[in-house]
Amino acid sequence: MTTFNDREQAFEAKYARDEEMAFRILARRNRLLGEWAARLMGLTEVEGEAYAKEVIRADFEEAGDEDVIRKLLGDLTAAGIETDDAKIREALAHKTVDARRQLIESKS
Repeated sequence: MTTFNDREQAFEAKYARDEEMAFRILARRNRLLGEWAARLMGLTEVEGEAYAKEVIRADFEEAGDEDVIRKLLGDLTAAGIETDDAKIREALAHKTVDARRQLIESKS
C-alpha cells in the first residue's frame, strides 16, 4: 500500500506544480499583453506598467481569455488604434509563447 500512496502523492505534487506553472504563464502573458497594448497606445513607461497590471486583474473577471480580449479591444479602440479580435488573439498566442519561454529561462 505504501507504493500506491507514494505514487498518489507524487501525482498530486506534479499536478500542483503544473497548475502553478500554468497560472504563472497566464499572469506573465497578461503582463506582456498589457505592455504590448500600452506601447500601441503610446503610454509612458509608468502608465504602461499600471496598464499591464489592469490587464492582469481583468483576467480574474471570468474564466477563459474573453475578459482580457474584451478589455484590450475596448481600450485599443477607444485610443483610436485600429484593431480587431483576430489581431488581439494573435498577440495573445505570441505572448503565451513568450511568457512560457521567459519562465523556463528564469528557472535555468
